[in-house]
Amino acid sequence: MDFKSASARIQDALRLRTEPLGIAFLKELAALPKSRRPSQVFGKKVTICQGVTMARVYGWSVGLTREDLVCVPGMLTFGFTPAADPILELAQLFCEVGFNHEMGPALKEVEALPRFAPEEIAAIYLSPLDRLALDPDVVAVWGNPAQMMRLIQAANFSLGERVTGDFSGKVECASYLIAPYRTNKITVTIPGMGDRIFSMTQDDEMVISFPAALLNAVLNGLQEAGRKIGARYPVTVYQNFTPAFPPMYEERAKKWGII
Repeated sequence: MDFKSASARIQDALRLRTEPLGIAFLKELAALPKSRRPSQVFGKKVTICQGVTMARVYGWSVGLTREDLVCVPGMLTFGFTPAADPILELAQLFCEVGFNHEMGPALKEVEALPRFAPEEIAAIYLSPLDRLALDPDVVAVWGNPAQMMRLIQAANFSLGERVTGDFSGKVECASYLIAPYRTNKITVTIPGMGDRIFSMTQDDEMVISFPAALLNAVLNGLQEAGRKIGARYPVTVYQNFTPAFPPMYEERAKKWGII
């Protein structure tokens, strides 16, 4: 796959503000390519979504391991804590901070959350799509709702099925990173609180992510979906009409023979 060309095609079609990313989940730390690790570059631990921002805004290739991370909910979800029962721990945390009012609903929500088992992966590799050092498992694209609309249309065109979303308003890094890997489907996500507080995700930004194996299908859909009617981004506005004006304008227009 020519990921550099793919990145250019996505950027050209959508005029993105930040880089589309390729994400790989690595079983062994030794498999992590040369990348910037926050604990080494900054001497600080960060959240997973901060690593995402470093990759998509700075254009860095970023490596994240347990030693780089400080976000407890994200680390529980990605299997980076020594917790004996991560599901129970995360459900208790949701109750303690007031996201759930009792353990029953909290457990139900956490059990449905895409996640990795403890120590299932050793590292996360995030890189702009045109600078990848290895083939990614997932491709993720951030943009406004109109840009996401075009990607959804692309997926509909090529795959023949509606795109679904996964939303909870929190720990959404699991939705846009892990969900496509687990389900092998395209996922739409509204970034959560952590993304907005720590990684400066903007109010108008959403995420579409999908297995890297679907990248060619998405690219083909971006080119073909709605082409016969000029579907594109930015969406072209309709201008083939004569506007109406308030009476005081129209009186003068009639007086001077304009209308």
